[in-house]
Amino acid sequence: MTKMNKKVGIRREDMYAWERRVPLVPQDAQNLVKQYGLDIVVQSSDKRVFTAPDYERAGIEVVDDLASCPVIFGIKEVPIPVLEPEKTYIFFSHTIKGQAYNMPMLKKILDLSCTLIDYEKITDENGRRLIFFGKFAGLAGMIDTLWTLGQRLAAQGIDNPFTQVKRAFDYPDLERAKGEIKRIGEQIAADGLPEQIRPLVIGFAGYGNVSRGAQEILDLLPVEEISSRDLPTLTTAHPRAKDAIFKVVFKEQDMAEPLDSAHAFDLQEYYAHPEKFRGTFDRHLPYIDVLMNCIYWEPKYPRLLSKEEVRQMYSGGEQPRLRVIGDITCDIEGAIECTLKATEPDNPVFVYDPVTESAIDGVEGKGPVIMSVEILPTELPRESSTYFSGVLKKYVPAIASANYTDSFADLDLPSEIKRAVIVHRGELTPDYRYIEQYL
Repeated sequence: MTKMNKKVGIRREDMYAWERRVPLVPQDAQNLVKQYGLDIVVQSSDKRVFTAPDYERAGIEVVDDLASCPVIFGIKEVPIPVLEPEKTYIFFSHTIKGQAYNMPMLKKILDLSCTLIDYEKITDENGRRLIFFGKFAGLAGMIDTLWTLGQRLAAQGIDNPFTQVKRAFDYPDLERAKGEIKRIGEQIAADGLPEQIRPLVIGFAGYGNVSRGAQEILDLLPVEEISSRDLPTLTTAHPRAKDAIFKVVFKEQDMAEPLDSAHAFDLQEYYAHPEKFRGTFDRHLPYIDVLMNCIYWEPKYPRLLSKEEVRQMYSGGEQPRLRVIGDITCDIEGAIECTLKATEPDNPVFVYDPVTESAIDGVEGKGPVIMSVEILPTELPRESSTYFSGVLKKYVPAIASANYTDSFADLDLPSEIKRAVIVHRGELTPDYRYIEQYL
C-alpha cells in the first residue's frame, strides 16, 4: 500500500438548507484510510445525517475548515464566497447545460484556477452514468407525489386514502415509508378507491433509474399496468377500476413521432436528430390523473407539456383529468414548461395558474398541482448517501492521488473520471468548451 499524503476534505453542504447527504459515509471513509492511507477530514456540520461523532468513531477527524485540503468532495454546488484558489472540487455542478443560475459560480471556479469534476459526467465509454442518486429521487418523488395527490383530492372535497401518505422526509427511514404505503395499499384493495377518481391513472414519462425508483413505491399499492394504447378505452367498467391504480410507462415512441409520417419511429434517429420529430404527448393528457416526469430533457427535444396546452386544458368549463404533476426531473420551464420554480421539502408544491402563468403555493387553485422538489434524494438522506458512497469510494483513491499541476493531456485519471473534468486549472476542458457561450 502506498501512502498518499494528499489531504481529502468532505465539505459541509451550505447551499441548501435541507441538504443532509454526504458523499462518503463514515465506514467507507474509514476503509479508504486503512486500505489506501488516505488522509480524510470532514468539515463540521449541524445538519448532516451522519454526525460528527459518527465520523469520529470511525477515526475520521472533524474540522472547522478545509483550507489544508487540496481535494474537496461535496454533493451540491459550492457557494461562491467559499471557493478557494487552485483547489480540486468534486460535486454536482449543474453547469453542463449552461444553467444560467450557476454560471457565476463556474466563472469564479475559472478565475480561481480551480479544477472541477462533476459526478454527473462520470460515465463509461458508452456515455452511461456510473454514479447517481436517480433511484432515490424517484423513491422520494413518488412518495411526495402521492402525498400531493391526497392533499389535492381533499382540497376538492374528495375523501381519499392518500391523505394518510406523509412527505418523504417525515418518515424516519425508507423502510418505514414503504411499510406505511403498503398498508395503505391493503386498505385500497379492501375498501376500494373513491368513485370520483375511478379509474385512477398514473403515467410515468421515462423508464430509467428515476422512473424505476418511483415505480418501486407505486408498486407497493395495488397496481394494474397497461399500455398507452389502452388509455382511450379505459373506463369505470374495467374490473380493476375500483381497487387498483392503473400504471402506464411512456417510452420515447409514445412521446414523439417523425415529422415525415412515411417514416417509422427510430430511437437512435430521435436522439441524433430530434428536430425531425414532433411531440405527441398531448394525446395522452386527457386520460392521466397524475403525471410523473422522469426523463432527461434538453431544449432540442419536444416538451411533454407546454404552457399553451395547460391553458387550453383549463379554458373549458369542466375540470381537466390531470390533477397532479410529479416533476422529479425539475428542469425549470423544461419538459414541463409550467414548472416555474424548484420547491423545498417542507413546501413541495404549487398550483400553476394558466391564466396568469404564475405559481401559487399549495394545492388549491385553477391549474395542475406541481411537485418540483429539486433535492429529492436528501429526503432519504441515510439510504441515498450510503448507496452513493458505495459507488464513489472506488474512484476516490485515483482522484486523491492525481497530480493536478499536470496539463490536462497528461492528467493521470481513469477515463471514467477524466471524462467528468469540466474545468482543469482554470480552463474549460476540450469537451466542455461549448459552455463558454453561456458565460
